[in-house]
Amino acid sequence: MRRAFWLAGAAALALAQPAAAGDTIKIGFVSTFSGPTAVIGKDMRNSFELALDHLGRKMAGKPVEVIYEDDQQKPDIGKQKTEKLVQSDHVDFIVGYIWSNVLLASLKTAVDSQTFLISANAGPSQLAGELCSPYVFSTSWQNDQTPAAMGLYMNQKGVKSVFLIGPNYAAGKDMLAGVKSTFKGQVLGEEYTVWPSQLDFSAELTKARNSKAESIFVFYPGAAGVQFLNQYVQAGIKQQIPLYTAFTIDELSLPLQKDNALGVPGAQEWVHDLPNEQNKKFVEDYRKKYAPARPTYYGAQAYDAAQLINSAVVAVKGDTSKKDAMKAEMEKADFKSLRGSFRYGNNHIPIQNFYLQDVVKDADGQLSLKTVATIVKDNQDNFHDKCPMK
Repeated sequence: MRRAFWLAGAAALALAQPAAAGDTIKIGFVSTFSGPTAVIGKDMRNSFELALDHLGRKMAGKPVEVIYEDDQQKPDIGKQKTEKLVQSDHVDFIVGYIWSNVLLASLKTAVDSQTFLISANAGPSQLAGELCSPYVFSTSWQNDQTPAAMGLYMNQKGVKSVFLIGPNYAAGKDMLAGVKSTFKGQVLGEEYTVWPSQLDFSAELTKARNSKAESIFVFYPGAAGVQFLNQYVQAGIKQQIPLYTAFTIDELSLPLQKDNALGVPGAQEWVHDLPNEQNKKFVEDYRKKYAPARPTYYGAQAYDAAQLINSAVVAVKGDTSKKDAMKAEMEKADFKSLRGSFRYGNNHIPIQNFYLQDVVKDADGQLSLKTVATIVKDNQDNFHDKCPMK
C-alpha cells in the first residue's frame, strides 16, 4: 500500500493538468502556535518571515502570501489544517511541521493533491523510506541522523554502556533507534514516556541510575527537555552519570535550563556560529529583529525552506504550474543554505554534516551554543534505499 501511495503521487506529477499560475505565491505554514511548545512554532515563523524580508517579500517578482495554521501539536488538527490549505486556500507550497506524528497524518493530503510539502523539522523514517514522494522535501534531517551522530561521538569518548530515554511517539522511537544504529557499547535499558503530557521523569531517572549504565542518552524537545534536564540535576545524577542528548538543549530551552546545561554535549546539523556569510547575516538580523531572542536550528531550517521554495519559483519564472521543473530545481539544493552546503539524496532528505555542540558563556556572559567539532561529514540517512525514487 505504501509503495502504491508513492506511485500514485509520481503518476499524478507526470500526468496532472497544469493549473493557472496565480498573481501571488501562496504558502501554507503548519506549526504549533499554542500551548507549551508554541515557542518553537514562533521561532520557525520568525525565521521564515526573516527569509522573506531578505527576499524582498517576493519570489520571481510575485508577492508572497503566507497562511499560518496552528496544529496544536495534534495529528488530527494538523491534518485538518493541511486539508484546509490544499482544498480551500489552494496554496502552492506547504511548509513547517515540528512533530513527526503530525506530519505523517498530513502527508497523504499533500501528496494526493500534488502540493509540494517542505518539512522544516519533522523527519520520520517512513518519509525517508517507503513514504518518500516527489512532492516532499526536507530542509532538516531524518530523525535517526542526529542521534546516530551522537552515538558516534560516544564511541569516540570510549563510552561502554548507555541507558536510553525518550518519548513514546514516532520521533522518539526513531531517535533512540538512531543511537543504537551507531553506538558500539551496551544498551542497558530503554524507556519510553507518555507524550506530550508526561513531565515527571523521576521513575526513568531512578531506572537509569539502578541500571549501572555509565551514560544516559535522552531526546526531549521543548518543555519536556527543560523538565528532564532540571530533574536530572536535582536528582544528583549529573555528577554520577554523564548525559548525551539530541534536541534537548537549544537556544529556546537554555534560558530555562541555565547552568544545568553546562557540560552536556549535543549534536546538530546547524549551530549559530557556522562560518558562512549567509548564516552570519541570518543570525545578526534575527537578533536585531527579534531581540532578545536568539535563532535556533528550528528557525534555521525554516529559513532554508523559504530559500528552497524561492529557488524553485525563480526557476519557473513564477509559473508554479510547472511542477516537474520545480521538483528538478529543488533537487539541486541550489540556494545559499545557512549550514553552508548540502545535497539531496534520492529521497529528498539532506546529505550533510553533523556537529558537536556545547554550552558556553559568550562575551556578554549569556549562555550560548558553540560548534566544537564535526562529528560526521556528508551523512546520509539509513532509509534512502527503501525509497522507490531513484
